[in-house]
Amino acid sequence: MANETDNIKKLLDNCSVEVTPGGAKKIENFRDLLHPGTTVFVTFLPGSDFNDTVATVKRLSEEGMKPVPHFAARSIPNLKFFEENLKILQAEAQVDEALLIGGGVTNPVGDFSDSMQILRTNLFQKYGIKKLGVAGHPEGSPDIKPEEVTKALLEKNAYAKEHGIDMYITTQFCFEAEPIIEWDKRIRAEGNTLPIHIGIPGLATIKTLLAHATACGIGPSMRIITRQAANITKLLTTRMPDKLTRDLANYQATDPQCGINQVHLYPLGGMTKSAKWLYAVKDGKFNLNDEGFDLTIEI
Repeated sequence: MANETDNIKKLLDNCSVEVTPGGAKKIENFRDLLHPGTTVFVTFLPGSDFNDTVATVKRLSEEGMKPVPHFAARSIPNLKFFEENLKILQAEAQVDEALLIGGGVTNPVGDFSDSMQILRTNLFQKYGIKKLGVAGHPEGSPDIKPEEVTKALLEKNAYAKEHGIDMYITTQFCFEAEPIIEWDKRIRAEGNTLPIHIGIPGLATIKTLLAHATACGIGPSMRIITRQAANITKLLTTRMPDKLTRDLANYQATDPQCGINQVHLYPLGGMTKSAKWLYAVKDGKFNLNDEGFDLTIEI
């Protein structure tokens, strides 16, 4: 029978990470930080140049990683742009996985206002995308009403089933397990069958986490960081997602209906520390404590 240590290590199996094109430029070689074949999501931020995403994807592929480009529906100007970039990604990096999100802009820059419109073009399949992530919002979305979020998720479930595409949900990061667990159970009751890749924050100072959480509209779980930020002497303290990871691992191990099958790590304080933490935990270099766990090595 698996124990808690094994449960934590299992949760982090196949953990993916994320990088911005700007952040990638600060990394001399991804091989120095990540194991070969690591899945690395590449963001497409509002107002950015998609050519930077393409260049980062190509570089990751050349350095032995599995790149997953973001496509943000409301930041795609037109169908031609979407198809041309899919064609380039397939030709230059043989990309077979992507992440599709609505995108955090109020007014669409072009012809698409939501991700279902992109899905219905069927261009992902045409250009070799066999696995597709879609957005999940455990604590709600600042851009979409709750009833619209539910409707969109069920539409994506139906599309995946109808078209035989390997689809999963990747979520925004949260800071505690309870809202995630409640959300998983709720969307399961509403009809979700897509597996969930739950977002967790990597190692960062409380000040950095608070800034990212505020910018991303993180919900109730943000109270943990807000309380810690109230103590100004702790603002530059590095926080690890140990309790969150342990709680999610226990949930995955004890609820047969749990929809969470892996973790997506947001290295908000930089890739180096978060990657070291990830591999230390996957290697079992930690001791359990009353709250979460402590690493047995310095990072």
